[in-house]
Amino acid sequence: MSLFGSKKQDATDYPVEKSEAEWQAELSPEAYRVLRKHGTERPGTSTLNAEKRPGTFACAGCGKELFDAETKFESGTGWPSFFAPIEGGVATTTDRSLFMTRTEVHCADCGGHLGHVFPDGPRPTGQRFCMNGAAMVFRPG
Repeated sequence: MSLFGSKKQDATDYPVEKSEAEWQAELSPEAYRVLRKHGTERPGTSTLNAEKRPGTFACAGCGKELFDAETKFESGTGWPSFFAPIEGGVATTTDRSLFMTRTEVHCADCGGHLGHVFPDGPRPTGQRFCMNGAAMVFRPG
């Protein structure tokens, strides 16, 4: 188990599986680049940064609920940030790219890349889930 309640998963462990052609047909070019190719959107570009309504942030690829809006906070980084995921919403892996080691966050159902988690967030968890807005959709509620 990871620190976040979901086991680390290999790509073959995800219940939602689609071909690359299916992902490309269903996602916007930016969402495809982020979710399927581990891209990062430019900071400050996501409309989800300003989202303050009650609701849920879900995976743009498969619709899995990821974060409750009550856990969103302003991190000053330019990306939507949360202090805790919805139980079972995310999985983590170790990312050793860019000459550093980070914890990468994925959708627990489709494996889509969401962002990274860092140990510099607010209470109660001390975690900062720094997510790409292009990887998520907001559902008011």
